[in-house]
Amino acid sequence: MPYKAEYIWIDGTEPTAKLRSKTKIIADGEEPGTWGFDGSSTNQAEGHASDRVLKPVATYKDPIRGGDSILVMCEVFNIDGTPHDSNTRALLRPVAEKYAAQESLFGIEQEYTFFEGSRPLGFPIGGYPAPQGGYYCGVGADEIFGRPVVEKHLDNCLAAGLGISGINAEVMPGQWEFQVGPLSPLDVSDQLWVARWLLYRTAEDFGISATLDAKPAKGDWNGAGAHTNFSTKKMREDYDAIIVAAESLGKGDKPLEHITNYGTGVEERLTGAHETAPWNEYSYGVSNRGASVRIPWQVEVDKKGYIEDRRPNANVDPYVVTRLIVGTCGAALVEADLV
Repeated sequence: MPYKAEYIWIDGTEPTAKLRSKTKIIADGEEPGTWGFDGSSTNQAEGHASDRVLKPVATYKDPIRGGDSILVMCEVFNIDGTPHDSNTRALLRPVAEKYAAQESLFGIEQEYTFFEGSRPLGFPIGGYPAPQGGYYCGVGADEIFGRPVVEKHLDNCLAAGLGISGINAEVMPGQWEFQVGPLSPLDVSDQLWVARWLLYRTAEDFGISATLDAKPAKGDWNGAGAHTNFSTKKMREDYDAIIVAAESLGKGDKPLEHITNYGTGVEERLTGAHETAPWNEYSYGVSNRGASVRIPWQVEVDKKGYIEDRRPNANVDPYVVTRLIVGTCGAALVEADLV
């Protein structure tokens, strides 16, 4: 019997790319193959030469449709076989391969905010809720908004076979977080994009939307980030490697290179307030959520573990952030002979 395959890809919208998808019916016994789409409708081509190519890179069970249906994560290529300019996964692949022996692992904490119409879920019409403080990891209908969607999204991610590792309510009403990983650079990025697609698709059934906007509510409210936890095999064994990795992210032009690729609106979110470091200052510290990079207290106690880069926005491209961190820290660890 034929089955349904939902082909998912990242478009060329700037400054923040969007997810797109469409359905293909595939004959029983056949694998999902190369497909095409109209790039002129996704900011990836001009109308006079509009064909673009989808190449599957990972498949997952489709928890929305069930049965034999699948989700197909794709890369976008030009018709001559070269990666499209919007294909940031193609840039990650050689970097991940170059430092593969270091066995890099990532865990990404994806914050997001539900919206009902033009206002965050839980914000009263024409006004504001009580100041933030009780919403984080809270319970009760006076402080928590959107839990049925969150629980359904978690179930969908698990049913899809994604490496999702937790959820929690965040600091602002209607703001939540899920975590993906620990996984390799390519796997965590593929799965985060699919988890985002499932978030949007799940919320759709509830009549609300989800946004990855870095500062969804102006004023005295936390922004939304994608805190990125990173380790190599040596970092999981040796505290010296932890320090080398943390320091490498602050050397030379690395802070600027990273911050300019960490998502749209990063300057609005990284102000030095609301558990952030200023976007134009690099720092790291133990148990310090006001630093650019945090070393968890248990890592210092155990003298091994991982670091948390707190700078990436919720709307960051995971292919980009993992490539930058693997490249910067990987090179530093090689130079320090900590591999």
